[in-house]
Amino acid sequence: METLLGDVSAYIPTNIISITDGQIYLENGLFNAGIRPAINIGISVSRVGSSAQTKAMKQVSGRLRLDMANFRELAAFAKFDSALDKATQAQLNRGLRLQEVLKQQQYQPLPMCDQVILLFGAVNGYADDVPVNTVKEWGARLIQHFKDLYPEIREEIIKARKISEELSASLKQNIELFNQSELTGDSGTY
Repeated sequence: METLLGDVSAYIPTNIISITDGQIYLENGLFNAGIRPAINIGISVSRVGSSAQTKAMKQVSGRLRLDMANFRELAAFAKFDSALDKATQAQLNRGLRLQEVLKQQQYQPLPMCDQVILLFGAVNGYADDVPVNTVKEWGARLIQHFKDLYPEIREEIIKARKISEELSASLKQNIELFNQSELTGDSGTY
């Protein structure tokens, strides 16, 4: 259903709301920026919520929604003020990278274990030093790195469907090693 002129506070018939499991608001601006699905996470509501996700996905994406909502709010605010403090600039920079990580090519969905690895790296700041225009390449190389060198980590994510403390430490260590070789130029990439 489409609201009149995008006014989400406008009247929506109660019989429409009562037969749904929530409301998802799509935005043209997000779609045109390459974000698909172009869901406005700030005003979308789901009754199902994260109950359809694996525990591993919940663990890595728990703060993703809040980070992205804060990023969009700060990005709108930053248009009016050019003098931003370092903390605000860092949030904006991370939000830009998270936004890039969330973009997927059409007909190329990632397996759950790869999504978990990629989101784990991004929400924990491992993509913060990657130039925004190469974040997608960084993500593809990170996933390939785990496929080639650490298939047991991917298997553990698939089997356990959660991230234990040991797995978290292993992910951190191996993403740091990956970044050291990628970002310092040992691989000649960045």
